[in-house]
Amino acid sequence: MLKKIVLVLFFAVTIMPSKAQSPFPTAEEIESFYGTETLVVLENTMFSTYNAFIKEAMEEFWEITPFRFISVKDFNTMREDPAYSFIVLTETKFDKDKSGAVYNFMNLLLGKDVGRIEDLPEMCAIPLSFAGVEDIEYGFKVGITLRFMQAHVKHLSEDPSIKGKKYLKYYNQFIPELADKTVLLAKEDLEPELQSEARVKELYDHDIKVVDDDAIKEAIVNRSANTLVLHMVGPENPRAGGMCFKMLIGVDDGMMYFYGEHKITPRKPRGLQVNDLKRIGRF
Repeated sequence: MLKKIVLVLFFAVTIMPSKAQSPFPTAEEIESFYGTETLVVLENTMFSTYNAFIKEAMEEFWEITPFRFISVKDFNTMREDPAYSFIVLTETKFDKDKSGAVYNFMNLLLGKDVGRIEDLPEMCAIPLSFAGVEDIEYGFKVGITLRFMQAHVKHLSEDPSIKGKKYLKYYNQFIPELADKTVLLAKEDLEPELQSEARVKELYDHDIKVVDDDAIKEAIVNRSANTLVLHMVGPENPRAGGMCFKMLIGVDDGMMYFYGEHKITPRKPRGLQVNDLKRIGRF
């Protein structure tokens, strides 16, 4: 179960435990999204690099609704209006994770007249980064995160009756389609055993490359055809524990083709694991 850090009055961000995840939107709410104006909530920090990243990425990658940027104060007064949807950066942690690790999630919410912020219908929530890391380490991933959000909304609207779409693991049914695509992996997003292209290709005999961040950025900006990039989120210190999230997302279509997560231990550090490659390489 998730504990969401939600935006509250007085321009603050604070941890507020919730008894359940944000509600899954109804079919009517999903359809209504396309008629909303999407309001992007900015951080209340004058020199926020996240604000710079999200502004640039929205201009380049957001296509399905009109949008504008608002403050936390505006969000608290406008969140009850169903004419709006919201992109909010929240900090999130897991009740059962004793490490207390905190992650930055990108959330797409629908405005609704409800008492608590965590009761707003949630169209999508995807991990963006481990809280506390330098923004520059994940800034270029904001665009691919926005692409996925839009693909996810489209997927929801095609058949909103499938409640499993609430969970990112739903997308693992598309793993067999990886065989026809190019997979780009950044070296630092792999467990130590996989940090050579030779070892990676021993385990995965389709088109796969270990590249640097510049190659990932270029693929995202160019929306390279039939190309997936690895988006990995997790704390660097294995002794601190926490969770590692691993996603393969298409830079041309925004679709997710693989989702995995594991608990970090000294023997199982963050990054894509050998077992993950074996799993996606079975097809």
